[in-house]
Amino acid sequence: MVIEVRDLAKRVDSGGQPLTILHEISFAVAAGETVAIVGASGSGKSTLLGLMAGLDQPSSGAVILAGENLGALDEDARAVLRGRLLGFVFQTFQLLPSLTAIENVMLPLELAGAANARSEAERWLQRVGLAHRLKHYPKHLSGGEQQRVALARAFAPGPRLVLADEPTGNLDAVTGHQVIELMFAINAESATTLILVTHDEEIAARCRRRLRMDAGQLEEVGAEWRHRS
Repeated sequence: MVIEVRDLAKRVDSGGQPLTILHEISFAVAAGETVAIVGASGSGKSTLLGLMAGLDQPSSGAVILAGENLGALDEDARAVLRGRLLGFVFQTFQLLPSLTAIENVMLPLELAGAANARSEAERWLQRVGLAHRLKHYPKHLSGGEQQRVALARAFAPGPRLVLADEPTGNLDAVTGHQVIELMFAINAESATTLILVTHDEEIAARCRRRLRMDAGQLEEVGAEWRHRS
């Protein structure tokens, strides 16, 4: 398995009262799978994705990424593991504003020690249709162009797993469709495992599996998988 979630729970303090965001959920994702996590706003989808990436710590339970228990690692070790295994696509793009498009894509390649970071970044920007935008800063790019840069940045280092959090949430319908088509095409070419958070059922239907979040509980839509309580 690329990633396993075991009895994962997240509780926070809300006005002096405990609030449970995630209730002891468990599932596993195999290499090459495409998985959509759907559900209403506030159901816990993005919280789950952040825990899976090791960006936050659970109240209990564990996330096992490529055999490594994220809870047993310190923040530096989790960051190294993320850089080696994970790509992330955010709803708000999260490009570094002080870097050009090519520099944003080069960054994870350089952190991974790639000797040919610039040529690889250029190749990936060509792949997402932005060969003419290499030296443009994010503020000079449209939302769709920024998300294309973000796709290139996520896939360029060759991650085993890409996590995408509402990747079309800040885009209009036409641009969002183009970005999703591109993301699924690149994912298929790369044979990468993809876990996608979305409120769009049409996008979710394109994934092999669909998991539905409801008030911090998780269930699979369809018969291929059963929730392990």
